[in-house]
Amino acid sequence: MEQWVPLFDIFLNSPTPESEASTWLKQSFSASSSTAAPITTGSFLSLLMKPLETIDASSGAPSPNRVMFIQTLPNVVQARVLSFLALDRERFSGRELGKLARNVLSCDQGVDFWVQKSARHLLDVMSESNYEWISCLGLDSGEEEEEEEDEFESLPDWLKVSAAESDSVMPWLPISAEELNSRTVSGDDGGSLSQVGGDEDEDLDMDDVVEEMNIDSPKSVDIEPGVREKAISLKERVVSFESTSKTVGLANEIRELCLGKGGECFAVLGLIEPWLADDETASVLLSHLTSRSEEELTWPSQVLCSIILPKLLVLEEPASRVLMTAIVEYCRLHQRAAEYALLFPLILRQEGINNPIYDVITRVIKESLHPAHVSSFCQKLLCGEKDERRVICLPCHKYLITDKMVWTESLFSLLQSILNHNIPFTQSSVDHIVYQVQQMAETFSNSLKFWNFLLCLVTKCSPLLKPHKLMLTKVVELDKTFLAKSILCKIAGL
Repeated sequence: MEQWVPLFDIFLNSPTPESEASTWLKQSFSASSSTAAPITTGSFLSLLMKPLETIDASSGAPSPNRVMFIQTLPNVVQARVLSFLALDRERFSGRELGKLARNVLSCDQGVDFWVQKSARHLLDVMSESNYEWISCLGLDSGEEEEEEEDEFESLPDWLKVSAAESDSVMPWLPISAEELNSRTVSGDDGGSLSQVGGDEDEDLDMDDVVEEMNIDSPKSVDIEPGVREKAISLKERVVSFESTSKTVGLANEIRELCLGKGGECFAVLGLIEPWLADDETASVLLSHLTSRSEEELTWPSQVLCSIILPKLLVLEEPASRVLMTAIVEYCRLHQRAAEYALLFPLILRQEGINNPIYDVITRVIKESLHPAHVSSFCQKLLCGEKDERRVICLPCHKYLITDKMVWTESLFSLLQSILNHNIPFTQSSVDHIVYQVQQMAETFSNSLKFWNFLLCLVTKCSPLLKPHKLMLTKVVELDKTFLAKSILCKIAGL
C-alpha cells in the first residue's frame, strides 16, 4: 500500500490530477519492474477493488456488507480516480474498468453525486452500458455478432505469428494446440480460457450505436395511417398552448405514440414537429419527457434534437429564461444525450455559433456537465476524427449542420470560457488551437474577443505552448488592439 501513497496524494492535492497521475504511473511502472511489489495498472485496479470488511456503528460488530477500497476514500478522491481511469483507459483492462464502475454505482449506500457521474462517465467511454434500445431502431442486421477478443489481453502480433508457426502454443509450454483445444481450463469464475473477453451478453460499442443512429432513415419507414393521423393531430395541439396541465397530457401522448412504435420514433417526431412550440410549451414538454433511466441515450437524444435543437440552430436572440432553465436541468440528467444531440450539432452549425448560441452552450457546459466529460468532449471536438464528432438530429435539420468547425469570434470565446472553467486541455488539443489561431489571426486582427482568448490560452496553457513560442510571437505582430503588449509579455515568459 505504501508505494501508492504518492499517487493518492496527487489525486487529493493536485490541480491537474489526471495528467500528473498518468505521468507518475508511467514513471513508476518503469522503475518498479524489479521490485517485490511492482506498480502496474493491474495492481492499481486490484487495490481499488480490494474488498474490505465494515463495522456496524451501532453494535461494533463486523457487518456482512463489504465495500471496495476505493469506496473508503474521500468523495473528491473517488471522483478524480474515476475521471483519471476514464481519460487513461487505454492502459487498463476494459472489463476490469467496467466492473469497477458498475460496483461503485451498485453500492447500497448513497453515492456522492460527482462520484456517481464519474462512474457513469467511465461506463460511457468504455461502452459497458447495456444499450438494449438499439433493437427498437430496427437496425438489427439479423446476423449473430462475432465474439471479439479483448484487445487489452490479446497476444502481440509477433507472438501470434510465432505461435502459429510452432506445434506448441508457447515455446516454454509443452502443450500442443490440439491438446489445448481439447481441454477446458476454468478460472475462479468458471469461464474457460477461450472465452476471455467474450461474454454472451457483451455490450454494444457506444460508437457503433451512435453511428447507427446517424444513418437511421425515418423517411423510408412506412407509418401506419392511424399513427400518422394521431401525429398530425398532436402537431396542431403543440402550436396552441392552453394550460400547463394540458401540455403535460400532450407530453404523455407524445411519449406513448413514439415509444410504442419503436423504430418509427424519429419519423413520428418529424410529423409532430414539436420544435414549433413556444418556449413555455417546450419547457413543459422537456421536463415531462425525461427518461426514467439516466443511462439511456436514445429517447433523451430524440427529445433534445426534436424540441430544443431546431430552436437553437436558428437562434438569433438570447434564449428565454424558462427555456434555458429547462435545458440545463434536462442536460444535467442526460449528459451523453446533451453531447451528441445538442453540443456537437450547435458547434458544428453551418454558419458557426453566434453570441446567443455561445451563451446557451456555456451554461450547459458549466451547469450540466462533469469537468471530466467536458475535457473528453473538447478532445473529440478539437482532435477527433470525423466519425468521433457524431451528431444526432432529425433528417430535416441536417442541412443546418456541417462536419467541420466554423471558427467565429464566439467559438474562441467559448474555448476561453472552458479554459476559465479550469478544464484541462491535452497537448494535441492545444496544438490544434494554435494552428487555428495562426490561420485566423489576420482575419481577427481588430477583434478583442480573439486576442482576449489568446491571452487566456497563453496564461492557462503555458507549459504546453513552449514549442509554439516563436510562432505565437509572430502571430501577435498582427494584433491591432491594446492587448498586444500583455500577450507578448506572457509569451516571453514561456
